[in-house]
Amino acid sequence: MKIAMEPNFDIIKTSGEKVKFSLRNLRSSLAKSGADDQTIQEIITKVKYELYDGISTKELYNRAFALLKKKGSHLASKYKLKKAIYELGPTGYPFERFVAAILKYSGYDTHVSQIFKGHCVRHEIDVVAIKNDTTTFIECKFHSEEGRNCNVKVPLYIASRYHDLKTHWSATPQNSTLDIGWVVTNTRFTEDALQYGKCIGLYLLSWDYPNNDGLKDRIDRLGLYPITVSTQLTNREKQFLLSRDLVLYRDLLDDVFFLDHLGISEVRKTKINKEIKLLCKL
Repeated sequence: MKIAMEPNFDIIKTSGEKVKFSLRNLRSSLAKSGADDQTIQEIITKVKYELYDGISTKELYNRAFALLKKKGSHLASKYKLKKAIYELGPTGYPFERFVAAILKYSGYDTHVSQIFKGHCVRHEIDVVAIKNDTTTFIECKFHSEEGRNCNVKVPLYIASRYHDLKTHWSATPQNSTLDIGWVVTNTRFTEDALQYGKCIGLYLLSWDYPNNDGLKDRIDRLGLYPITVSTQLTNREKQFLLSRDLVLYRDLLDDVFFLDHLGISEVRKTKINKEIKLLCKL
């Protein structure tokens, strides 16, 4: 049954959890895409008449996304950011390169998949970031399925590896200081994981943590959107670009030969470039 008045019903999250639908939350998510008040209100008016008790968050998202795309592809791209991060999978390697790219634009010298000797064993580090004679070891925990969070086992495991690395680092001459270890995930940390990370001295970075400086905040602030946000590229084209280690959408402005290799027409190139410039504010 369609609901015309202020809705009061449950929606089903990807995890299977039931929560009350909130127009405020929908309005907030649309506002974060950069849509103006009139566009937001038009979409909300259309969406709420199509809602029903027990609708999934995925179905709700798809409907709002389709309406937003009609208003502007760059708005839809920004709206789908969280989903686009999941699409960097199924392996974690593109996500590692994406994290490295964000840090590079923040002034770090970055390297991925580096081997370092620990006190007991050797370790492969996902991302190594160096800045001001300080080295940071970063481990990335990527989930390709929505609804899965990082529990306390993740920082427990990373802390033990970091301790082994730090013991060797402290005992041998080095050219830089070793900073605290980082754990980065595209989802969220459980409360136990956050508490343990803070207690043991790990820096935890997730989709929305730390507050106002989480992964989403950094992406929006720097305009560093993954290639998977594009509404102009097909899934096949995105996978091709990811396989060539191109993870940032804005990099296509300089690496146009990839578009030529894919046989993309001049008309589509123009649309892609326009979307990139509007989305990344270039």
